[in-house]
Amino acid sequence: MNAKTKLRTTSSSATTLGLCAVLGFGSQGTAIALNLRDSGCEVIIGLPTGSKSRRKAQRAGFSVTTVSRAVAGAQTIIFAFPDHCHQRTFASAIEQHLHPKQTLVFLHGTSISFSLVTPPTDMDVIMLAPHGPGISVREQFVNGKNEMSAFWAIKNDARGKAKKRLLAFAKAIGIVGQKKLFETTFDDEALGDLFGEQTVLCGGLTELIHAGFTTLTEAGISSDNAYLEVCYQLDLIVSLIKRFGIEGMYQRISVAAKYGSLKTGPKLIDAGVKKRMKAALNEIKSGAFARELSALTPAQLKILDKDLKKLTSPEFEKAAKKFG
Repeated sequence: MNAKTKLRTTSSSATTLGLCAVLGFGSQGTAIALNLRDSGCEVIIGLPTGSKSRRKAQRAGFSVTTVSRAVAGAQTIIFAFPDHCHQRTFASAIEQHLHPKQTLVFLHGTSISFSLVTPPTDMDVIMLAPHGPGISVREQFVNGKNEMSAFWAIKNDARGKAKKRLLAFAKAIGIVGQKKLFETTFDDEALGDLFGEQTVLCGGLTELIHAGFTTLTEAGISSDNAYLEVCYQLDLIVSLIKRFGIEGMYQRISVAAKYGSLKTGPKLIDAGVKKRMKAALNEIKSGAFARELSALTPAQLKILDKDLKKLTSPEFEKAAKKFG
């Protein structure tokens, strides 16, 4: 355990969770497994036999077994592997090994909301969705910042103890205090999460940044200059918005930035953008996106990685590495 890390749970909290099976060892899975262990919980990692993450988990000192064996022996089962694999993995390696005394923990609402996974009704099913990537979940735990927040929801409460287990899990991974936990539903979290990622946080934002970058470079501005103007300062603006709101951010920038924002912003992000956002929201609501996601094959995932490279450019990536 890192010297800076403090044990976050009492022995009774660890007892509440019992043996924790973390299925997956990617960004969130690694952070959650490490935090649980540092909180005094017993942890086992469940991974397919051919997974490249097995060696990584073993090097981190965890006991690693198959998904089926991990599920069969655990009291708390955390779905920390990619959402697009939930449906097929649940059917092939999880469902037949479940029993009523277990608790299923989801980190997103998608699989339950869109019925990709249908757990038995006689077991606890909860969700804790951290408001940050795995690296942040781990770093804040190690540094003792206790600033991470999360959405939570309960789908099944088979024995009246689901919330107790949810709170024990939240505390064990470093989300401490009721003020950091925001109640929601599986449906609302799934819809908001998918919509936010696609239209604003990831899909929309990166398109806007790269469009600004290429507009400047095509006008003769150097790549370094363009990157510094349309991307490098973005975290400062976001920080102001998070602390003071949009209006508060505008109160803290220059008159030129204020006037330019009013003059140009609404012309770029106009009614047409909102119309297309509504179309994206309706597609998510219908379950079409979740079905497409669940049906992705390894071959399609390789194509996806290639297609994503088309959303950026070597010039932008070079500048990002230079100033990152």
